[in-house]
Amino acid sequence: MTVHRSGTTVPLSSSGRPRRSLLAAAGALLAVLSLLLTLPGSAGATDTPPRGSAYLGMGVIEHDGQGGLPRGNRAAQTEGVDVSSHQGNVNWSALWSSGVKWSYVKATEGTYYKNPYFTQQYNGSYDIGMVRGAYHFATPDTATGAAQADYFVSNGGGWSRDGRTLPGALDIEWNPYGDACYGKSQSAMVSWIRDFLNRYKARTGRDAVIYTSTSWWTQCTGNYAGFGASSPLWIARYNTTPGTLPAGWGFQTMWQYTSSGPIVGDHNKFNGAYDRVVALANG
Repeated sequence: MTVHRSGTTVPLSSSGRPRRSLLAAAGALLAVLSLLLTLPGSAGATDTPPRGSAYLGMGVIEHDGQGGLPRGNRAAQTEGVDVSSHQGNVNWSALWSSGVKWSYVKATEGTYYKNPYFTQQYNGSYDIGMVRGAYHFATPDTATGAAQADYFVSNGGGWSRDGRTLPGALDIEWNPYGDACYGKSQSAMVSWIRDFLNRYKARTGRDAVIYTSTSWWTQCTGNYAGFGASSPLWIARYNTTPGTLPAGWGFQTMWQYTSSGPIVGDHNKFNGAYDRVVALANG
């Protein structure tokens, strides 16, 4: 069927509508679908996790890979775990019975997030008999080092000389929300870390532990060696050995060696017997 308009002949569909209009509508629909597939958050885009969801070692496997577990029974090492909101209410009794004697609990992130499970995790580990500490996930692109240290200390990251509380730990590693080095130059990153450490010590009297990976430390600080004399090192490497350490540290105090351990995934080795864990707690 055809209809004549201004001297031209336009083909019609069986419903009487011009075929050209139907084709145009179909083309527009395809264009919209194509756009949706390329929008952030769509099925075809890389998803960015929500703020607050970061945790120790979040990027270790992606950036450093994963090898085997430590070989044999490593002498004079004490088992520990680290937890965050991802673990919810933790079965501390089962962990204690399995041989875990110390723990670190995520307290804060940036200046915008507090772990909603912190009380159960921090007090629960203490109540079962563990030596426990708190850690802060650093986001150097959202606030100063000093501001984040204050937020951490004020929301669970303090220290007390009770023989069972470890100094706070600064989790400084790959940015799960964007640029790996948080948009900072190597010198600016070193300055940010120094500001955090100085404020933490001014508030608590203790030098904070530094948790990091050698590859991230090398990339984002230029393998800066200036913190090894004061801050204990907690190294992340999911392999049979801790591997090469960042500059400035001759040994690691703690080693996160797996994200797939029993009961709680993240398991760690303290580089010493239990009495050395207590010694670190006592300062």
